[in-house]
Amino acid sequence: MEEKNAQIAKFVDLLAQLGKELADLFKTGNIEAFTDMNATVKEMYRIQHGNGDDVFQTIDPDCDVIYRNFDMIVAVLRTTENGEVDKGAQTAVNKFLRNINEALGNIVTLFGLA
Repeated sequence: MEEKNAQIAKFVDLLAQLGKELADLFKTGNIEAFTDMNATVKEMYRIQHGNGDDVFQTIDPDCDVIYRNFDMIVAVLRTTENGEVDKGAQTAVNKFLRNINEALGNIVTLFGLA
């Protein structure tokens, strides 16, 4: 039981960290924040998919939105030339970030943290 609670607590900490990283990215526009976000999202995925707890099954649809949209951000950024994000890429990245932010809010609400 303690292991399960520790995993949930770690996941909640990662949710908070991702929220802070998103807020910083929205505030500064610094795309270098994606490196930290990538590590956070990968750790969230590892915890969630390594755990059969019902809590993680309940939030799976929103987690999937986070994982898929972050993968799409990475794909879009890899297609940019010399790291320059053009208007089309920026529009796509912004949409994916909004999707992540909405899913993050849904999960936080489900955990009763909002």
